[in-house]
Amino acid sequence: MIESKPFTEEPWVDPDDPPEWTEEHFRYAQLSIGGKVVREAVGTWTSPGRPVSENPKKQVTLRLDPDVIEKFRATGKGWQSRINAELRKALGI
Repeated sequence: MIESKPFTEEPWVDPDDPPEWTEEHFRYAQLSIGGKVVREAVGTWTSPGRPVSENPKKQVTLRLDPDVIEKFRATGKGWQSRINAELRKALGI
């Protein structure tokens, strides 16, 4: 059986109607003179997204009892963060 997934395709953007360039875009763009690359591009033209954490979390595989997972999932979105908080509390950190 095929799982039903939400529609996630990005909307089509007309290439004849591109977004307007800002000073920041020019600052990070590749610079070429006479077909010769003078400066490589630094970065991408995308939204910056979430800021980088000073203490990023690490992904692990952890086996928990089904009833524990069920109880935390029943608390709604953010249940994994709540498990992390409970572990920190239990360890006194």
